[in-house]
Amino acid sequence: MTFAGLVVVVATLALGEFYSMFLPTERRGERLLAMAAGAGLTVLLCWQRPHLFEAGLTAAVLVFALLFLFRYRDLATVTTHLAAVCLGFLYLPLLLGHLALLRFLPFGRQWIFLVLVIVMVGDSVAYFVGSAFGRRRLYPAISPKKSIEGALGGLLGSILGALLCQVIFFPQLTVVDCLLLGAGLGLLGQVGDLFESMLKRATGVKDSGTMIPGHGGLLDRLDSLLFTFAPAYYYAIWVF
Repeated sequence: MTFAGLVVVVATLALGEFYSMFLPTERRGERLLAMAAGAGLTVLLCWQRPHLFEAGLTAAVLVFALLFLFRYRDLATVTTHLAAVCLGFLYLPLLLGHLALLRFLPFGRQWIFLVLVIVMVGDSVAYFVGSAFGRRRLYPAISPKKSIEGALGGLLGSILGALLCQVIFFPQLTVVDCLLLGAGLGLLGQVGDLFESMLKRATGVKDSGTMIPGHGGLLDRLDSLLFTFAPAYYYAIWVF
């Protein structure tokens, strides 16, 4: 339960950063209410009650649709603000909540460390390869500093990280598992990073927040991981 509680806290704080980017100061009340709703949704998923999560998500969408209908403030932006609230529910409670679901699986700790190693080794290798050999820009409109060479190096690093996990603490994995998970989760980690960069560019901010001095916000540290926990969970229950 301590682990699930930590996931709920992290999701709530990250939601606060997300809504700070998309909802203006005059929407502070809606922002706090959406954070509370997101925390409740995360609890339902961490409680391993996906049917209750579906019901809660449905209720949250209906409640906020009514709230913004009668508190629209500005017709030019109301739909954008409502869409941001709903996206926040999917981006953090849903995706990050799968971290808790992953923990409660057989070999749950190994799965979590596997995902962390795949993403972190991939990020590190991508940075060093990109710094040394990067010539062709990967997606300059979203992340001007990332290179194709760095992205390819990061994928190789992620596969290497998966193979190291198999040798060091997760021998139940096969080499095929390592190749599929390393490449798949490594790619999704890079996509998650690009997705958060898109959100920041769309809202004109450099960092999602200031919670981690020198490193931006909590969401900046989670971006590469958010797209990986759910795929790892479904791989674990459907393929492994």
